[in-house]
Amino acid sequence: MRIIDLFAGCGGLSLGFVQAGYTLCAAFEHWHAALNVYQQNFSHPAIACDLHHWRAHTDLLNDIAPDMIIGGPPCQDFSSAGKRDEQQGRSFLTITFAEIVAYLRPKWFVMENVARAATSATWYNARQMLREAGYGLTEMILDASLCGVPQYRKRLFAIGHYGGADNELFWLLQQRLAPKPLTLRDYFGTRLGIEHYYRHPRSYQRRAVFSIDEPSPTIRGVNRPIPPNYTSHPGDTAPISPDIRPLTTVERSLIQTFPPDFIFAGTKSDVEQMIGNAVPVQQARYVADTIVQFAHLQPIHSARSFSGEQLVLL
Repeated sequence: MRIIDLFAGCGGLSLGFVQAGYTLCAAFEHWHAALNVYQQNFSHPAIACDLHHWRAHTDLLNDIAPDMIIGGPPCQDFSSAGKRDEQQGRSFLTITFAEIVAYLRPKWFVMENVARAATSATWYNARQMLREAGYGLTEMILDASLCGVPQYRKRLFAIGHYGGADNELFWLLQQRLAPKPLTLRDYFGTRLGIEHYYRHPRSYQRRAVFSIDEPSPTIRGVNRPIPPNYTSHPGDTAPISPDIRPLTTVERSLIQTFPPDFIFAGTKSDVEQMIGNAVPVQQARYVADTIVQFAHLQPIHSARSFSGEQLVLL
């Protein structure tokens, strides 16, 4: 299928679909730092574009005529790490995504967002718009740790099929889920060279030291050193010692399942932010492979034995 990626970031969602065999025709991104990284890793056009003003680009969109639109509209207004205020302005880009889909009427779309978006007024309105445009919707909250990613990361995926039925992909998404979460040790073996690591908490009411025998907590856009006055939390898996350190930027990208040869460039804060914002590559591929299976009714490759874990149906 011919695909365009809206709000493409540095390309996690795109790469998962490329790995699943789809053809990316174009990507659209407004943040220059992420666009620069995207352009260094993909050969198809990556276009600097503020999609608030997408109607100025209808000729280009019509010329591409995609079979599928994918994208992760900015989530800060919904996120537990943000202000949780839909009136901040960025949440309306979810409406923009729905407007572009309704205008172009591709056969498929895939939208990713934080789980909290599922209960928002913005998504309620976008959902109505998409249903009125003729799409059957499958909405799932997928935990990345059950999709080949060594990280707890719950995200809303809304899959739209033009002329399809609601929830028609539910059983396919469900049947390939792993029976247990993927840990860092499962994924890396001993390559990290650590048993425990520090991840800066949003609040010191939460723990900050984690074991590689569990999935990583959600990779966020910040990566801070251990404060000199840090007091151990009862939930920490080890006391602070010279052996405990934060994960490196490269390690964080690998936990997001970017390949080792993926090129990141820019300031450290920009790179950390784009890694934290990205859709994990293997979670994107999990969704992409499911659509291939549904569309072509043939078995698909699974890197692991995904089955048996119940999804959240919204």
